Amino acid sequence: MSSTIKFKLSFMMFLEFFIWGAWFVTLGTFLSQTLNATGLEIANVFSTQSWGAIIAPFIIGMIADRYFNAERILSILHLVGAVLMYQMYQATDIAVFYPYVLAYMILYMPTLSLVNSISFRQLTNPEKQFSGIRIWGTIGWIVAGLSISYLFKWDSGEGLLRNTFLMGAIGSFVLGVFSLALPKTPPVKVEDAQKASITEVLGLDAIKLLKDRNFLIFFVSSILICIPLAFYYQNANLFLSEIGLENPTGKMTIGQVSEVLFLLALPVFFTRFGFKKTILIGMLAWGVRYLLFAYGNASEASFMLLLGIALHGICYDFFFVSGQIYTDSKAGTKYKNAAQGLITLATYGVGQLIGFWVAGYVAEKYADLKTSDISAFWTQVWIIPAGIAIVVFVLFMVFFKDEKVNNEQTLTN
Repeated sequence: MSSTIKFKLSFMMFLEFFIWGAWFVTLGTFLSQTLNATGLEIANVFSTQSWGAIIAPFIIGMIADRYFNAERILSILHLVGAVLMYQMYQATDIAVFYPYVLAYMILYMPTLSLVNSISFRQLTNPEKQFSGIRIWGTIGWIVAGLSISYLFKWDSGEGLLRNTFLMGAIGSFVLGVFSLALPKTPPVKVEDAQKASITEVLGLDAIKLLKDRNFLIFFVSSILICIPLAFYYQNANLFLSEIGLENPTGKMTIGQVSEVLFLLALPVFFTRFGFKKTILIGMLAWGVRYLLFAYGNASEASFMLLLGIALHGICYDFFFVSGQIYTDSKAGTKYKNAAQGLITLATYGVGQLIGFWVAGYVAEKYADLKTSDISAFWTQVWIIPAGIAIVVFVLFMVFFKDEKVNNEQTLTN
């Protein structure tokens, strides 16, 4: 792979996740403090990510993979996304904001698959080269968070978070234009693409894997653990802002740094402790993280908040990455893509959709407490996902039978 192509792919990944990190982390805070949205209204906005994840396979599998170059689709989606993001920047109330964010997420979520497809088609040794490309996406997310807190200081001023959408719009426009300079990535041959049914595109062919008791338990657990995950995405930045932690968006990038470090440590844990124990550690980390949030504060116990943020690496890598490895090993050659699609649909689609609604309901339930005792409000909000995570941990520990996962190539590359 030439250095030019490597630079283009790396910059593409950087912008892809810079755009997402530029506005999504602070979205809950913006909706609450600037648009005065209720808990359920915030939940509906965050749910657009799940609707985008559910619709994305149709856009990619049924349209992009058949008829158009991937880099051109990526360009169009981001250019239109820039316009929608600018409309979100100008929105003055939740009723105006919602249609734009829904349309944006339906267009953005497919781009996550597109950037991967473009990368894999250019790499000569994807198993070894892709991680070096993908890490620039994490760097992009970190740069966005640090810019918000420390460069522009948008965390510290009322109404300034509106500018995050302008930053996202600019980033989306740049990537839309830059995508035209990416290596050409034509669709697969029409005769091959037509062989894929809708059920195959959506990963539904892999449903037969649910006949395996262990995989069924893992599948259900994946959906359930995404309920507490949604609490983090929806509430973490707002929580840290409201209790007075300085530069919350910048500090939340500790989670992405942790994600990179624990991804490097994952093969050691996986090899030494096996799949079941590794994934149980990930589940337990969710419960511990939310307990730290529930009882930490922005003064003498701020270390609890920072530790909770830092646990993101264990929470995400030990469950989701381990789960992808497990799914790959169980699926076999025939169902590898379908099985990964099914798990993605279940987690980012169904699981988080339920989670966002539950988080919104909980926020509404304790809304009266928020006006009288903000600390008590957030304690209640975080205790619930902590409890859910612990219940999932126990169920998985009891019902999942330990088995050896033979996927050494995935772990070592």
